[in-house]
Amino acid sequence: MRKWMRTAAIALIALLALAGCGRKDAGEVAEELQRVMEDMDGYQGKGTMTLHTSREPQTYSVEIWHQAPHYYRVSLTNAGKDVTQIVLKNDDGVFVLTPHLNKSFRFQSSWPERHGQVYMYHTLAESIIQDRNRQFAEEDGAYVFDVVSNLQNRSIKRQRIWLDKDTYAPIRVQAMDENARVLLEMQFDSFRFNPRFDDDSFDMERNMTSFQLRSFPDAEDDWAAAGGGADSGAGPDGGSEPASGSSGAFGILYPSYLPEGVSLKDVSEIRAGDDRGVLLRYEGTYPFTLTEIRPKDRAVTAAAGTVVDLDLGYAVGVLLEGNGWQTLNWIHDGIEFRLSSAALPYEEMVKIAQSLEDQVGK
Repeated sequence: MRKWMRTAAIALIALLALAGCGRKDAGEVAEELQRVMEDMDGYQGKGTMTLHTSREPQTYSVEIWHQAPHYYRVSLTNAGKDVTQIVLKNDDGVFVLTPHLNKSFRFQSSWPERHGQVYMYHTLAESIIQDRNRQFAEEDGAYVFDVVSNLQNRSIKRQRIWLDKDTYAPIRVQAMDENARVLLEMQFDSFRFNPRFDDDSFDMERNMTSFQLRSFPDAEDDWAAAGGGADSGAGPDGGSEPASGSSGAFGILYPSYLPEGVSLKDVSEIRAGDDRGVLLRYEGTYPFTLTEIRPKDRAVTAAAGTVVDLDLGYAVGVLLEGNGWQTLNWIHDGIEFRLSSAALPYEEMVKIAQSLEDQVGK
């Protein structure tokens, strides 16, 4: 009897060992993920990104290319407006391109290595590898990790990442705040490692001119659609009005959000070369200025800055810092915005920029 029980116990242990064979723990998956990162020469992915930071969810089509060691191309298309912006990194620097306006900016920046983005594979992989307290599960052919966020958006505290069990390709990402509320989702429709790119795939001129094959509204129509024109409406409550002393042809967009203790001081019309614009000055707890310009011509600007996009939720921007000042630059619906302050916290800058989304296009 004892011999039988001993034999049965050995058989049970063997059966359990076989049942567990092939299952990996979080550490083993992280180690294999590290090897995937080290062996890959690049990747190409497509998907849909949804932001839940505005009153209505904002959906973007995203395409990301990477060629080792440091070439990147990210195309972000607003699904509702069919407007595309491209962030490009090559040997010449980092470019933010708005092809339908024939507008580009060039920056010397550490993007994207130091500024994590939810659609970039190295960002997702590093968040898993670096978090020693990572939570791990298996689900429908995927490894699922819950980890501390390494994304640029400071409101996002954790990420939930689904990786394909066989290839370690990303499937889905959720980014959450401290209350586990999902602020951002990325669903990958396709992803492949080590694709072949053309020699000029990451060339700035090619990426600008390739969009010229499409049909876009002319400058005046685009400006009118963006809220300009003498008939565009009221004032600081969210519409447009002529600047003081202007002919009434320039529409002003006012942020619908202001930090407590901040109010509008004055508005003046400005010129930047052949471009017309307005300067809004705010005073109080956090003094700042907001410049709005409708650029007519293509311009290439070189500066040291940080590319920011997810925080804004609807446009790619660049944050410049120096001499105690911060300046956030972005283009949306044909208007070039520049928000500058020596006192305004970054989080407040983002909220002000986000609040202008409600006004653009009215």
